[in-house]
Amino acid sequence: MALEKPYADIPGTTIFDAEQARRGYHLNMFCMSLMKSDARDRFRADQRRYLDEWPMSEEQKLAVLARNYNAMISLGGNIYFLAKLFATDGKSFQYAAALMTGLSQEGYQQMMVAGGRSPDGNRFIGEKPNG
Repeated sequence: MALEKPYADIPGTTIFDAEQARRGYHLNMFCMSLMKSDARDRFRADQRRYLDEWPMSEEQKLAVLARNYNAMISLGGNIYFLAKLFATDGKSFQYAAALMTGLSQEGYQQMMVAGGRSPDGNRFIGEKPNG
């Protein structure tokens, strides 16, 4: 029986909790393996073959191959582990964050310099407006 998760109704947000950690364990361990240069070389040489060495779900493997970071997060990936993957690709955190928000890198940078995203519309579903 799953625990009640009052935080689960935040639109567009995946909370990395114990359930997500279990779900993404092998995905995240794959990402951690990329800290070693020989693993990065093997992965770059044949990504599918390297992924098949890990007991991830097919959905997780396809998300990695597509570099669909939002899907990886929904499948238990943690952004700090996924950072090893986009670093392996020579991409920055800013690049990945922009991709995940649907903005260009320049647009993402401008948004962050201006103070970040507006909290409008980012409340949890059960929250009642003040006033």
